[in-house]
Amino acid sequence: MAISDHDPVGLPVVGGPPPSPERADAARNRRLLLAAAKSLIDHHGAAAVTMDAVARAAGVGKGTVFRRFGSRTGLMHALLDHSESDLQQAMLSGPEPLGPGGLPLDRLIAYGRARLKMTIDHLDLLLEASSDDPDRLAHPVWAMSTQHVKILLRQIGFSSGLDVMAHAVQAPIDALTVRHLMDVIGLTHEQIADDWERMVRDLAAGH
Repeated sequence: MAISDHDPVGLPVVGGPPPSPERADAARNRRLLLAAAKSLIDHHGAAAVTMDAVARAAGVGKGTVFRRFGSRTGLMHALLDHSESDLQQAMLSGPEPLGPGGLPLDRLIAYGRARLKMTIDHLDLLLEASSDDPDRLAHPVWAMSTQHVKILLRQIGFSSGLDVMAHAVQAPIDALTVRHLMDVIGLTHEQIADDWERMVRDLAAGH
């Protein structure tokens, strides 16, 4: 299905169509386990997220974690999917400027800032998930993000070179670049966000 330049409702949510409704206790356990895993990442990094550690933090048996997610990899993907789905829903149907209805430049800046925040919030997890992955730019999340950026660039008024431009615009908010900017260059979250916004505004002004 073609994606409209004005209403990108065709963008895929990472988790895909929702499964059959969960029982209330299963849904509660899922939220509890994801919150416990996120807390471990926030305080100790992605390496601290083991099935045992998540079970202890959530106050449940390890078997509950395995039944819910299958493996540590399944848990890590569920964490990313949960945050990604929230971001995409805000982008597709949330309030302006991230959601529909605002000016394209304002939407692009809001999206970049939201994407950067998610990248920083989950930096260890994203780095681990994308390590040694030569095809990471073909991942559905990156493809969705690139398509959304291309749509907004087209609405701003750019008509050619959108594939290269969309990847260039996203490069500073990619996990590998963010790690370098923060750990090697020494920039803060706020400096990266402000410098990225200035770059995008200059790009739009020069069009």
